[in-house]
Amino acid sequence: MAKADNKMMRRRIVNAYLSSVISISLVLFLIGIASLLIVNARNVSDYFKETLQISVLMKNEATEQQASEYMAKVQTLPYVKEARVVSREEGTKELQDMLGEDFLSVFETSPVPVSVDVSLKAAYVSSDSLALVLPVLAASDLVDEVSCQQSLVDALNSNLGRISAVLSVFIALLLFISFVLINNTVRVNVFSRRFVIHTMRLVGATRSFISAPFIKAGILQGLVGSALSIAALAGLLFALRGSFPQLFEIFTLRTYVLTGVIVVFSGILICMISTWFVMNKLLDMKRNELYF
Repeated sequence: MAKADNKMMRRRIVNAYLSSVISISLVLFLIGIASLLIVNARNVSDYFKETLQISVLMKNEATEQQASEYMAKVQTLPYVKEARVVSREEGTKELQDMLGEDFLSVFETSPVPVSVDVSLKAAYVSSDSLALVLPVLAASDLVDEVSCQQSLVDALNSNLGRISAVLSVFIALLLFISFVLINNTVRVNVFSRRFVIHTMRLVGATRSFISAPFIKAGILQGLVGSALSIAALAGLLFALRGSFPQLFEIFTLRTYVLTGVIVVFSGILICMISTWFVMNKLLDMKRNELYF
């Protein structure tokens, strides 16, 4: 009978531990997603800014060789990320895709000039910087016109600012909810052993002696939950990689490692603090309060 009771008690403890670890890992998975967004927020913003292109239209008499020489000079400018020559044939094909194949029928010769597409570094994609950059790009005698969607740049900067503000509020709320959920999970796990804790107090055990194994168990739960959440996050990223390959060009090994460190640190810290608070509350409870 005693063996059966002990076996049932062990099974309950194992089930409670597994339930606690799974709950913690799910919450830490959300923290991992939030951390990944935080760590890569700047990279994502820079990626979108650097995809905006300035189109430098050359004069009709300009050749591709002259355009290549102009591009080589432009690439030496400190604020230019990259530049490429768009040939007449390539430019004509792009217009045909937009306007239809018959648009050239009204022209005796192709009106499409050679052009150079220029991408700026993210720090220079703003109205103030463009006001200084565009005149420099247009200074060459070979350039006929410099085209830049100024309104798109302003809209991008404005929207990125709003998205960052909303994301910051969302992440702060998520971290608060995560702390509350993990705290409640740890509280239930420790509170279920309140009578054992009370018995240890009756035999003269000190607060630190009683709390130490529970805090160690909380740290272990945080580690196991962190490992499971990191594995789940890695699986999610691997599944999304095929659908969004451009997005993963932004992420670096450093950001992955930093995200993992944040998840592990959060798991250990929240579980340890939650266990410490619960233990202090239980150790201060009187016998009659243990039944409520």
